[in-house]
Amino acid sequence: MKILGFMGSPRVKGLNAKLIDSALKGAQSKGVETKRYDLIKYNIKFCMGCFKCMFENHELPIGRCPLKDDMAGILEEYRHADGYILASPVYDGGVTALMKNFLERKCALHYRKREDYGRIPDTREKANFEKKASLIVTGNAADEYWEVMGTPCFEAMEAHFLVEEIDIVDRYYIGGVENISKKRLSEKLREMHTLGVRLIDEIKKARKEKRD
Repeated sequence: MKILGFMGSPRVKGLNAKLIDSALKGAQSKGVETKRYDLIKYNIKFCMGCFKCMFENHELPIGRCPLKDDMAGILEEYRHADGYILASPVYDGGVTALMKNFLERKCALHYRKREDYGRIPDTREKANFEKKASLIVTGNAADEYWEVMGTPCFEAMEAHFLVEEIDIVDRYYIGGVENISKKRLSEKLREMHTLGVRLIDEIKKARKEKRD
């Protein structure tokens, strides 16, 4: 089993990095392999809106994008993974541009006929709810602003998962990070570790239910 973490903060040693690392370590404690993608380090070009990846080559698991960058390799590993952890700080009321750009380029996993106007694209490979994901969002606004600050980010990150038939296990907003204390940070790191453990437990539970 393999879990991929996608980190949308440009600060590769910042708070989001610490939180997602703790979540991935929680997953590792269950005996699974993990990998963290720091999106700032990858060449992911902006989607040009040609939709060739969506309209053409429907027999392929990943649509062919004319842009030559790192995204094809990322998506290949993505489709073979068993679960995902996405983390992003709130920038101007939403996920970072790094995370949004990554999410937009995931459209190569979907397909739609050109003549099917007005329809939501379908995913090329359904996960049948045997894969799971957890979402982490951080913001300077306090925890009570979870709905205002966290919800738009969660909605952006989970939109594709709904089509892919991947359940969200946790949506976790951590507020007040501008002056987070060492004690509170330690508490949140422990909670992230538990988040990673719970993700693996839910994947195993779903697969056992499918077998039974």
